[in-house]
Amino acid sequence: MTRVIHTGDTHVGYQQYHSPERRADFRRAFDAVVDDAIEEGVDAVVHAGDLFHDRRPELPDLMAVLSALRRLDDADIPFLAIVGNHEATRTGEWLDLFEGTGLATRLRDSPVVVGDTAFYGLDWVPESRRDDLDYEFEEHDAAHAALVSHGLFTPFEFGEWDTETVLGEANVEFDAMLLGDNHKADTAEVAGTWVTYCGSTERASASEEEARGYNLVTFDGEVDIRRRSLDTRPFAFVSVDLAEGEGVERVREQVRQYDLADAVCIVEITGEGEPVTPAAVEEAGEEEGALLVRVTDRREIEEAAEIGVNFADPDEAVRERVSEMGLSTAARGVDETVRESKVADANVREEVRNRVTDLLDDDPAAFEPAGEDEEASEDGSDDGNGGSEGDAEADEPSLQTDDEEQGTMEEYL
Repeated sequence: MTRVIHTGDTHVGYQQYHSPERRADFRRAFDAVVDDAIEEGVDAVVHAGDLFHDRRPELPDLMAVLSALRRLDDADIPFLAIVGNHEATRTGEWLDLFEGTGLATRLRDSPVVVGDTAFYGLDWVPESRRDDLDYEFEEHDAAHAALVSHGLFTPFEFGEWDTETVLGEANVEFDAMLLGDNHKADTAEVAGTWVTYCGSTERASASEEEARGYNLVTFDGEVDIRRRSLDTRPFAFVSVDLAEGEGVERVREQVRQYDLADAVCIVEITGEGEPVTPAAVEEAGEEEGALLVRVTDRREIEEAAEIGVNFADPDEAVRERVSEMGLSTAARGVDETVRESKVADANVREEVRNRVTDLLDDDPAAFEPAGEDEEASEDGSDDGNGGSEGDAEADEPSLQTDDEEQGTMEEYL
């Protein structure tokens, strides 16, 4: 028998809503998974990608992860992991550093046997490169086998990586696929194999209303998958439909109906009522003890849609517009660097220049405009589903890929 915790999409380092407290929440959620692993005495913790939210995690986040991995190591619980799209780089992965210190094992196409189960890894691969994958794995002699991967697989929502193709072309018969990237926990049986998403460990977007957690997976003749919830910061989702003549006081009244102590309060406004000033709603939530309040007026979004602007959430509006522009991988990387990276303002130009130079040397194809099926989608930040994909071409695609950072250029230069 082999019993493991299947987790992923921990996004350590994500400073959601520009809040340091929320950034700490993502670290605490990962710590809670480790606490449970030690308490349960599982045989391994299996991480399905996006351990970090950023390709260049900052020191406090690195130290927090190192501390957690040391605790697992002290308890003789191996940490098996793959690389997700948020952390994939061309020059080397943090996971390799952890493996070099003996605190982690990077899963690849060769089996890592824990108990009576062989674990294999398939890192996140850009959609443009998947047709060239051969799904060849080294053989094993364990009783069970599991493939750990990161991507949006069918038959789940937003799926575009065909699970039946993976299972049908693989030379190893898998009892389970343990997946990350889709932040919604879900399980299905495909061609006799259990395929499961563990979901994210913290709410990375307002769409993730369900409780966060992980999977406890047991291989013992059959595959048993059980969902375990984590005690994360509460979110209060307040929906207010304003009748004609109703306005901000009605919204404030609804907000006060909730227990908002230390909570993130997400307010959505619809209806025919009067215009609402977000600041007045935020004040009401803060009076009730909320950590922070986010207000989305759907009426403004519908009006702004006619001219392509979202005044209720400018950051989201920009992301949506960028995703529609068919930009190259390099151009999307410039947008990411200028708008969303942690690079200091004074260093942005140099950072962009370095990324452009690296791509010109290593991957000129990154400057080609994206096709309709290659537009990037936003992950963990706001859609709750998964991957912002790069579009790089490799000379010899294989199971284990070193996808380049989402590079640099057009709009900025």
